[in-house]
Amino acid sequence: MATAPQPQLPLFYKDLLPLNSRDHGDWKVSSFDDAGFLANTHAIPLTVDEFVDAQRSYPVVFTAGDNPLPIALMGLNEGVNTFIAEDGKLEAGVYVPAYIRRYPFILAKLNKDSDDMSLCFDPQSGVVGKTDDGQGLFDGENPTEYTQGVLEFCKRFEESGQRTKAFLEELKKLDILMDGEISITRNDMPDTPFVYRGFQMVDENKLRELPAETVHSLNKNGMMMLIHAQLFSMNLMRSIFERQSAQGKVPTPNATPAV
Repeated sequence: MATAPQPQLPLFYKDLLPLNSRDHGDWKVSSFDDAGFLANTHAIPLTVDEFVDAQRSYPVVFTAGDNPLPIALMGLNEGVNTFIAEDGKLEAGVYVPAYIRRYPFILAKLNKDSDDMSLCFDPQSGVVGKTDDGQGLFDGENPTEYTQGVLEFCKRFEESGQRTKAFLEELKKLDILMDGEISITRNDMPDTPFVYRGFQMVDENKLRELPAETVHSLNKNGMMMLIHAQLFSMNLMRSIFERQSAQGKVPTPNATPAV
């Protein structure tokens, strides 16, 4: 079975194989027993189509650098996910980003000289293989309804990724992103703030200074709603900090950890 080109695998993925009826005709996929694969991940890639839903559960910020990407913060420090319970399961009632729901499948290019993408999966995920239980992937040479649904979900994810790219390009063009810094003080340590940096966010001052015509355009194309969702989500930074504190995962007071 040929492995897809993978100079750098995406988050979670340890390997990639193209799904096909010849090699995987009798394979099945089962559900994950827990969310262990994301237990040590604090930042999850997000698309703009998810901002409104995600901002109810997590702070939504942008990565640092010249090519920022939106991420949902499930923790404020590397390796800390505050939404994984002791039994390894994801906390009920929170929004689950599409990036997580897509795993272990993904659309990937098998040929660097072609834009064609094939449905692939991570064979090391532990949920795809020759088993008696689970959803069948093929019915003879034809993909099952389940596999067709997976393919459609992955296609929609890629399309949403393109909309996300366009959104970020517009934010950069408007020059309304700024380096973020959040300082949180605990009541029992009033003189020792915990400072979080290493991310970007919308600059409210620059947003207010935009020309009326630009604001009207942002309202009309739906971008202003997404911008406000990002800003509103920042109120959850303290909530995530308090979750970490309650779980004993807050760093030493003198540290200034990057998100």
